[in-house]
Amino acid sequence: MSMRISSTLAISFALAACGAGDQPETDNVDPLLEAEANAQRDLIESGMVYCAPGGATGYQPDCTIERTQTAEGLILTLRHPDGGFRRLLVTNDGRGVIAADGAEQAAVTPLSQGEIEVALGGDRYRLPATVR
Repeated sequence: MSMRISSTLAISFALAACGAGDQPETDNVDPLLEAEANAQRDLIESGMVYCAPGGATGYQPDCTIERTQTAEGLILTLRHPDGGFRRLLVTNDGRGVIAADGAEQAAVTPLSQGEIEVALGGDRYRLPATVR
């Protein structure tokens, strides 16, 4: 399985083995899931993501996302409304994203062909992605 987090911003994140020019398959795509994934992409373009920090039961569009290119690769910093944050490193080895500091493992779960959930400690994030 390979994944790609994408945005129409100048930076496109490649996760796993997908190339930047890959397009998601459109066969058998649920229109509701596709609309939700498009809404996620629009939200990310505004600098926000859906999150459930600190074990919250529901997702809210309350976390900000920052992208920083480093020598290690692309770092995503997800900031919570309370000032807390998590840093993820986008990988090219099939894992998708990992915790940038390595203290805890990030669990990546495909939710649909257009969205993944990243869980790290008690924090969860929904990010647009292409899952194959």
